[in-house]
Amino acid sequence: MKLLPVLLPVLMLAAPGFADKKEEVKFSPGPVASYETKQTNENVTIALKAYDNEDLARTAFGKVNPYQYGILPILVVIQNDTNETIKLDRMQVKFTDFDGQEIESTPATDVPYAVEHPKRPTNPVTLPIPPELRKKHKNPLSGPEIQTRAFAARMLPPHESAYGFFYFQAHHRPGVSIYINGIKQAASGKDLFYFDIPLKD
Repeated sequence: MKLLPVLLPVLMLAAPGFADKKEEVKFSPGPVASYETKQTNENVTIALKAYDNEDLARTAFGKVNPYQYGILPILVVIQNDTNETIKLDRMQVKFTDFDGQEIESTPATDVPYAVEHPKRPTNPVTLPIPPELRKKHKNPLSGPEIQTRAFAARMLPPHESAYGFFYFQAHHRPGVSIYINGIKQAASGKDLFYFDIPLKD
């Protein structure tokens, strides 16, 4: 009988009614064919989606809308319909503005520090991130979803897909595009043709 006070809290924690309600947001994008913005080269298809509004952001990042803080998340979905494994470890993804300016993606680890005032929307600071900003503070962009949703695949077997986000300190407006290169065939090392995909509204 003396064990009951110890066991009861354990049982309460294990029960669904007492589970921690602060669960990570589940995210599962659709197949590459379901996206309007996509391009196919050499039997590899890349689809894009800009997460530039609150409703979209909620499906991937919970209550936080990164675009409100100057960070534009771009979902990249890659479908490999070749018969060979392709390498993605040196893939480069760049945002091309309407005036031709190229913007490098911001690493997921740097996203929380890429705004001057994390408590309110503002213009992003210029990369590289100053060392004095690399400190822990209450920041809405420091949640785990930013990093766990980032594109991380390094290899992609035949007839499989991979997805994840790239983050840009940029604005989604007419005339912008995403330029992707550096995808290679794993066996031969041959580069696949580059992708230059207009980012639709």
